[in-house]
Amino acid sequence: MQINSFETFLAIEATGSFHGAARVLNVTQTTVSARIKALEDRLGVGLFERGPGGTRLSEAGRQFMPYAEQMVRTWEFVSGDLKASLAGRVPLRLGAQLSVWDPVLVDVAVWLEAEQGTVPFTLNYDHAMNMGEAVARRLLDLAIVNEVPAGSGLAAEELPPERLVLVSDQPLRLGRDALPLFINLEFGSEYDAQLRDVLPRRSRQHIVLGNALMGLRYLMKRGGMGYFPAYMAAEALAAGQIHAVEAAPEINLGCKALYLPDNPGLPHIRQALQGLHAVRAAG
Repeated sequence: MQINSFETFLAIEATGSFHGAARVLNVTQTTVSARIKALEDRLGVGLFERGPGGTRLSEAGRQFMPYAEQMVRTWEFVSGDLKASLAGRVPLRLGAQLSVWDPVLVDVAVWLEAEQGTVPFTLNYDHAMNMGEAVARRLLDLAIVNEVPAGSGLAAEELPPERLVLVSDQPLRLGRDALPLFINLEFGSEYDAQLRDVLPRRSRQHIVLGNALMGLRYLMKRGGMGYFPAYMAAEALAAGQIHAVEAAPEINLGCKALYLPDNPGLPHIRQALQGLHAVRAAG
């Protein structure tokens, strides 16, 4: 099965028709139809529903969509790396397990350019991706995580932990005032263990969000409280838009960098690690 089958599937979904996909891909409509038929035959399901209103994804097509996107993304990583290595420029692929470290990836990329000269790199914000697995499978060169997967054979370098502070949209004191809606960002087992000590009854009223910046905005718009990175909450705290919950201890979220010791790009990885330490110390 060739990668162009996945690209054709995605082009049909994006344009809404086989004709539109043929135009975008610069191939004949017969070629588009043949690729999709071969893909459907291989999968044993129909991927599209064709009707007067155009071409739409079937239920099977909707389920297949994220897999096709991942396959194309993986192919772009692989083919891009091969071209770059033949040209003597191997890109460094950086990823982060949690949304709290997206700004760190940006900062270390800027640091690499300023301090070490231009290093080609890719920043990965796909937080649904298992970062340990992505590094082990060489989809990423370096990933920032809060917990190291057991038995992976990956090297892990300890970075300064992330300080999380409990904030609320209104002045509160822990142990005295009634607690509002708790916004849970699911930062892992280490975080959960510390959280249980601080808020043993938080489960009575809480909501789960998967992105820290979204969670903070939700808190400020809707109201409630939650643990957020200190650097992320600093501006809103200084402006009086949110309040630090009195008598609430900070939570430290472990921060580690994962990489493969036999990665051929190890010199670049060491540069990035140096940048991560510098960025984390400055933050």
